[in-house]
Amino acid sequence: MLRPSLPRIVAAFALTAAFAALLSAQIPAAEFAARRDSLAARIDSGVVVAFGGRTLVQDFGTFFQLPAFHYLTNFDEPDAAYVLVARNKHGESTLFVSPINARTAFYYGRRADSSVTRQRYGIPGRPFTSLSYVLDSLATAGLPFYTMGDFEDADFARADSLTRGQLFMKAFAAKHPGAQVTSAMPLVDQLRARKSPAELALLQQAADISSEGHRAAMLTANPSHEYELRAALEYTFTKLGAERLAYGSIVGSGANGTQLHYMKDTDPVKPGDLVVMDAAGEYHGYAADITRTIPVSGTFTPAQRQIYQLVRAAQDVAERNSKPGMSARVAQDSSVIVRAAGLATLGLIESTDATFDPPWPVDCSAQPAACKQSNLWMIHGISHGLGLAVHDPVQASYGDGTYKVGDAFTIEPGIYVSTRSLDVLPDTPKNREFVAKVRDAVRRYENTGVRVEDDYVITDKGLQRISTAPREIDEIEALMKRRARVQP
Repeated sequence: MLRPSLPRIVAAFALTAAFAALLSAQIPAAEFAARRDSLAARIDSGVVVAFGGRTLVQDFGTFFQLPAFHYLTNFDEPDAAYVLVARNKHGESTLFVSPINARTAFYYGRRADSSVTRQRYGIPGRPFTSLSYVLDSLATAGLPFYTMGDFEDADFARADSLTRGQLFMKAFAAKHPGAQVTSAMPLVDQLRARKSPAELALLQQAADISSEGHRAAMLTANPSHEYELRAALEYTFTKLGAERLAYGSIVGSGANGTQLHYMKDTDPVKPGDLVVMDAAGEYHGYAADITRTIPVSGTFTPAQRQIYQLVRAAQDVAERNSKPGMSARVAQDSSVIVRAAGLATLGLIESTDATFDPPWPVDCSAQPAACKQSNLWMIHGISHGLGLAVHDPVQASYGDGTYKVGDAFTIEPGIYVSTRSLDVLPDTPKNREFVAKVRDAVRRYENTGVRVEDDYVITDKGLQRISTAPREIDEIEALMKRRARVQP
């Protein structure tokens, strides 16, 4: 094993100290109060009911609060509810909390009770057992009710119908059939979409930590399995202060790199393969999201370079079209145009406008763009918001669809080439002609999956890329040449 030089040791200590100095950053209490005031102003008059996360069913994990509940309350203990009563745009808040008994507290620690919530969180508290009585009383006032879904991630909200909040509010509506009950999530999401300077600072720290994890993976000496790269990523995230992973780490080598959400991370990595590493940490609740694609051998093959450079060109053009006041749709479309032209040049599609019969339900007459051959090799969008969830609201999803100050988002184009994609196509004349023309090219780039994903924020200075892990081919190869060589 190579012995680290003194300058490298000093640099490592300096880096660790720099990240340690960031751990005191947090959202001020006044900002949480301002969020609640903004929600009250938006609903004018009404009752908002929100439920936090439950105590874990098993003892083998750390409790983390639900994003929307944390956004309004900063209360990160389980089994709580929050009620906001707004009248003429002025709101009064109450936390309903569930202390645990003294013996259980020896195992899991004490919880805040109703006597301390005002001092700690700026919100008066009551026992959770009084929630039903309070809501029944409010129902007689004729105010509309708004609920907040108690789900971990909005991506899965539609599949979630059995949470405590869902069941509680269904019973409440049945008990009070005259009460008007609607969702407050669209209002809260629009508030969450504009990130404050304090939130942007936490996102920057999450991106810094996560970028260092990707550098550590690139420096991992002769890995033999995907999980060794995952270990380097996740160890570094934890060492530098991330409380948990922002999402399940994706480390896919070879064919696994063409599966978008491959998370087993158990297969061998072989020289000649590419590895797609989509992994990041969460810092004080705020998630980064970074993907890098690296060659196991440390050097890209000519064919891999072609696909990689095409993806990077698509990311560059999307960056240029993601400035303040520019349309998110233009950024997406420009990335698609660049990749489609490149795929045609490489022989992976017949032409930029050529179509096929997709293996998934779609009306090609109504959505012709969805049926273009290029979509077979680039099946996902290029951007989503970042924040308290890895897929967070972004202002560009509302109103005129343009990016604005306070937006935080990813740009993540990808291309994934595998003969398995051809194998699942319906047997139609159009598809048979398509497959016959591109099969040789597909074999040339077989099992080449490339995704390059970075994190961005928009401030009054414009678009800023906040993830800094190497992403150019020469940068990646140069860093990987520094890997220590160890004996098996």
